[in-house]
Amino acid sequence: MNEQEIDLLDELYFVQSYKDVKSALDWDDEDLHKHLFSLNQKEYIKILINHDEEYDGSNDLNSIPWNDLYFLATKKGLLEHNGF
Repeated sequence: MNEQEIDLLDELYFVQSYKDVKSALDWDDEDLHKHLFSLNQKEYIKILINHDEEYDGSNDLNSIPWNDLYFLATKKGLLEHNGF
């Protein structure tokens, strides 16, 4: 896990909107999309439509409606983040 992934998972212990994550990390959209997509592919985070419903959309990085979504670390992601 690289430093950016660790920083991103730090923000996702609770459900966070894209806007909140972007504001907290102050990353450009391209980097944030890349890392969110990567962590989701590793099953370290969930992408959500709202606080309760998972996004079951595209596997194409460029067709995901990032600004409308929420994010949450998974148990697997939290264990990896904490070195277990």
